[in-house]
Order: sequence, then C-alpha cells, then structure tokens
Amino acid sequence: MSGSPPGDIIEGEPVGAAGDVYLGGAEYAEELFKGIYPRLAGWVRRLVGDDDTAHEIASEAFVRLLSRWTRVDSPQSYLYVIATNLIRDHWRKAERERRAIRSVTAAADAVAYPEQDVDVRSLIASLPPRLRDPFLLHYGGFGIREVAMLLRRPEGTIKADLFAARARLKTALGDLDG
Repeated sequence: MSGSPPGDIIEGEPVGAAGDVYLGGAEYAEELFKGIYPRLAGWVRRLVGDDDTAHEIASEAFVRLLSRWTRVDSPQSYLYVIATNLIRDHWRKAERERRAIRSVTAAADAVAYPEQDVDVRSLIASLPPRLRDPFLLHYGGFGIREVAMLLRRPEGTIKADLFAARARLKTALGDLDG
C-alpha cells in the first residue's frame, strides 16, 4: 500500500479499521450501504428528531459493521441492532443534559409550568430496554420473528413485550390528556 493515499482500495489489500474487508467484500458493502443507509438514517431521524444526529448514528452503525464484517451473518439486522443501541446512548446523553439544564434553571424558575407538548421520543425512551428494544425494531420494519431472532428471545415474549410497551405508552399519553 506504499505510495497510496489512505483509504484507496487496492486489490488484495485490506480495507477498513479491522482490515477484514477485501475488494469483493468492499463492493458488497458499498451496495449494502446504498441500499440500506437511506432507510436506516430515516428511521433513526424519526427517533432522534435531528438530521445530523441521525446521519452520525447511521454512519457509526456502518463503521461498526465494517469492523466486524467477516463475523456478521446478517448485516442489515446487525445495523439496526447497533443503531438501536446508539439511539439509546443518544437518549441517555440527551436526558443527562436535560436534567443538568433543569437543575440549573429550577433555581431561577420558582413556578413550574406543565408540559403541553407530548414528546413521544421521550415516552419511548422512558420504556425499560426490555420493552423499548423490540418496540423500536418492530416499528423500524422488522417482523415479530425477525425481532425475536435479533434479540434472541421467543416470539411469544416479543409479542408480550410489544403489548406491554403499547399499553405503557397508551397510559402515559392518556395521563397527559387528563
């Protein structure tokens, strides 16, 4: 690879952080990226509410996929699981930031005003991971069987978790109307 700029694909030479994607795999990875990235980024965008963050998360999911390329059986499923974990991390960070801002402004604001806008993302983020993960994957386009395989849980458990997640969200939305 001497004399080549970093990132050039040279036949027979490794590409990527882990060095385990070769020319043939790189072509497949490029096709996978073209086919899945827009849908993945759009799904993430709906959950995080920000284009830049959505593209960062979707891109990071692909970077992580490439670093484990030869050890992943289902690249699309792997991307959605990684994106789900990155979304969860984003929500945690955002919640920490909101708490910090609230604690700083709480001293200045003697009067608390009720929230009038329903933040569905916050409601979903408030679900326990056991309910949130199947909920996100299912509404991201995966069927019950696929979600069960991805999360390594029985289909019946996934159905029960989806039912429980919907019930909690319905209750939370009803409490806000009340």
